[in-house]
Amino acid sequence: MTPEQKFARWVRVSIASFLLMFVYFIVADIWIPLTPDATVMRVVTPVSARVSGYVAAVHVHNNSQVKKGDVLFELDPIPFRNKVEAAQIALEQARLSNQQLDAQIVAAQASLKTAQLTARNDKVTLDRYQRLSTLQNVSQSDLDKVRTTWQSSEQSVANLDANIHNLRIARGERDEKRNVTLQKYRNALEEAELNLSWTKVYAQADGTVSNVQLSPGFYASSGVAALALVNNQTDIVADFREKSLRHTHQGTDAAVVFDAFPGHVFRAHVTSSDAGILAGQEAVNGELSEPETSNRWVRDAQRMRIHVALDEPLPKHLPTGARATVQLYNSEGPFARFFSGLQIHLVSLLHYVY
Repeated sequence: MTPEQKFARWVRVSIASFLLMFVYFIVADIWIPLTPDATVMRVVTPVSARVSGYVAAVHVHNNSQVKKGDVLFELDPIPFRNKVEAAQIALEQARLSNQQLDAQIVAAQASLKTAQLTARNDKVTLDRYQRLSTLQNVSQSDLDKVRTTWQSSEQSVANLDANIHNLRIARGERDEKRNVTLQKYRNALEEAELNLSWTKVYAQADGTVSNVQLSPGFYASSGVAALALVNNQTDIVADFREKSLRHTHQGTDAAVVFDAFPGHVFRAHVTSSDAGILAGQEAVNGELSEPETSNRWVRDAQRMRIHVALDEPLPKHLPTGARATVQLYNSEGPFARFFSGLQIHLVSLLHYVY
């Protein structure tokens, strides 16, 4: 075989290999897609106190493992206990005030009975003087005095009745649960007790403590994060081109290789896919839309995010942000399974190098 024939043969082999690889990548991107754009995500909760105060004790440090309900840190409880005691005193004073109002109502009712009797007697006297006046046995001046006395008595009755009404309004309902004044002071007491309970900050989930910015004597402001709690539950997110997800659905088998565990392939499955990405969200700002422009004949493919869960536990907890490679099994065929397994195992071995 001449050198020209050998060269021509190598050219044909190269072209055939290129075409074969080209077809393979097109088919593989649809039926056995693989992406290195996968990340381990763990929910990170900024932990802050619900009330402001000086830190009395810190029970954790960076990388502490905590369980749900563990105390992370405490604020100085003395100012909050004082407020609870003040609210209790105010509630008791309100009860005493109601008792005083009850006594005033009883006294006013007794005065009202006396005034009613006086008014009744004055009315009888007025009626007698009016009969005597018709017989001209009393002067008009005496009759007017008696009438004035009766009117004053009636006015006293009306004033006492109004005073009792005002006292009853101030007293409110006799049932403590329905009494508005007592309810106001009970609410203040409950709020003070709630604030006292918030001086202890607890972990709301199992996780790892990170970025602790606390020490005894530090003033912790309400709502300002003082440390971060990294949840132990992991979520693997993977970004694929849109066409690669045409045959992917919830429950699709997958395989995951982590950079931290080279040579180890983990079985997994697809749990969900995001409803969209930031590029598909347009802010409402009162301005007209701005169409996206591109000078390229073929624009870059859009990537969509899916979520993957492992079917087996990890040897150890990975930090949030750890990188991974995800292989999808969109086809159940034996050839697709073989080549997809070959792909992901090759990637797992390459992690020993890079």
